[in-house]
Amino acid sequence: MAGTSNSRDKQRWKYSAVIAIISALLFIPFLGGVHLFDWDEINFAEISREMLVTGEFSRVSIDFFPFYEKPPLFFWLQAASMKILGINEFAARFPNAICGIISLIFLYNIGRKLHDHRFGILWSLVYAGSVLPFLYFKSGIIDPVFNLFIFSSIYFFLKFKWERHFRFLITSALLIGLAILTKGPVAILIVSLCIIVFWIFNRFKFPIHLRQLLLFAGVSLVIPGIWFAYESMVYGPSFVQEFIAYQWRLFSTPDAGHSGFPGFHLVVLLIGCFPASIFAIKAFRKLPGEENLDQAEFRQWMKYLFWVVLILFSIVESKIIHYTSLCYFPLTYLAALVLYKLIIGELDFSRWLKAGLIGIASLFIVIPMLATYLAIHPEFLISMVDQDEFALNSLQADVNWTGLEVIPALFLLTLLIAVLLQFKKNRYQAIKILFGGMAVYILFSLFFFIKRVEGYSQRAAVEFAEKKAAEDSYVINAGYKSYVPLFYSPRTAQFYPSFESRKEKMEWMLWGEIDKPVYIITRIDKLEEVLSWTGAKEIARKNGFVFLKRNDGN
Repeated sequence: MAGTSNSRDKQRWKYSAVIAIISALLFIPFLGGVHLFDWDEINFAEISREMLVTGEFSRVSIDFFPFYEKPPLFFWLQAASMKILGINEFAARFPNAICGIISLIFLYNIGRKLHDHRFGILWSLVYAGSVLPFLYFKSGIIDPVFNLFIFSSIYFFLKFKWERHFRFLITSALLIGLAILTKGPVAILIVSLCIIVFWIFNRFKFPIHLRQLLLFAGVSLVIPGIWFAYESMVYGPSFVQEFIAYQWRLFSTPDAGHSGFPGFHLVVLLIGCFPASIFAIKAFRKLPGEENLDQAEFRQWMKYLFWVVLILFSIVESKIIHYTSLCYFPLTYLAALVLYKLIIGELDFSRWLKAGLIGIASLFIVIPMLATYLAIHPEFLISMVDQDEFALNSLQADVNWTGLEVIPALFLLTLLIAVLLQFKKNRYQAIKILFGGMAVYILFSLFFFIKRVEGYSQRAAVEFAEKKAAEDSYVINAGYKSYVPLFYSPRTAQFYPSFESRKEKMEWMLWGEIDKPVYIITRIDKLEEVLSWTGAKEIARKNGFVFLKRNDGN
């Protein structure tokens, strides 16, 4: 038995190391290859930069004024990354790349314990080879870290239920505490809703004793409680009050215009989590084969988690893609379960599975081809947006299209044919080819498209801000929401006069008696409005953006 145990430990460490290396090769290269994107990536990176500049790590600020929408944990990670790697795009996205490496290793080890070595490999491969789960590990947004904390908390909660070792319950609670400190109390809301769903579907029996649940809740509040208490003692209760008000607005009104139809998130998960989503659908029904009690219960909790997150954020008025990104963990588990049963012959590769695979793969083949054609021949798009002045000017950006951008589409077409042929011979090989190939397809797509998309959407504004970064001047945006000037034309708090609020500061720059030139970035469709406020003079325009200047003494 000891020899068998040692052999399994060696296998676990070996494959964990292999997964770490492969995921590092997938997630780390080219993190700094394109500017950060408005709003979230630049917003979060600027918060982290300001922490380094001010040395105030206990306070979250934007433009050196309090920012009440997020707690600080993710910004601490970004700030640490920037301290080591410099204040740049690579450092801003690096924490999520590390999160990706940890996530895939974690999934392998959970899958191995719940099922076997092959299932662990399969789950990590499915996660890495699905579109949005992959892409989020190359981003600079909060959600990958937040999601990992919640998912791992649920896993250790179940470990406690199964094995009754209190270290698992404490670990679970501390992880929820870290999730709260990352993005807020929605973390404990999600876990609480999962427990309530379990309670309802299991004849009103709690998964653990009530006193243990109370201990779990108490410990989960320790870590965020320390920070909230310190914040309130040093700066007053304003953060707590404003943060609660923001959370309510987020649930009750469309945030910053991010509204959508009720089925928005379901469509996003179906297409965005391809190919995993196609296989996961079958797992919501009864599957053939036997499961032990732990496997059956884990599958139920993955369904609870999926539906809780999906329904919760479908109810929320704001519809933003990453709100349901926590669904990626249960969805990929359910997909891996179906794929595992396909491999061992308990399920057939049915016509509808094949049709779903071909149908959504066709979108990922056609869209890059169509985008390339329209970019090289933009006449059709121009005719479609001729009433939208900003879009019309954005399409005139000098973005170099060579026709080689169809390579990802051609690669995926070849991959799809190979997978369908291989499924008839060796299902496990076909699955490895499918998800491994999809990871390559996503990398290809990023290489060929991400810079070109940014060329239309924001590059002119970013380059202008970068150009003015060294000047003794102020750089702001007006008429539209953006964080570009803050991060790409960075200043210190001491650079500005003292103001009571950001609104007061912006009003002074727009029409006050300024002491330095003010450069204003606006959009062409907002130009007349901004000119009427400021009386500034236009100095340049590019790709839908207009650049104005107010001279000191105006």
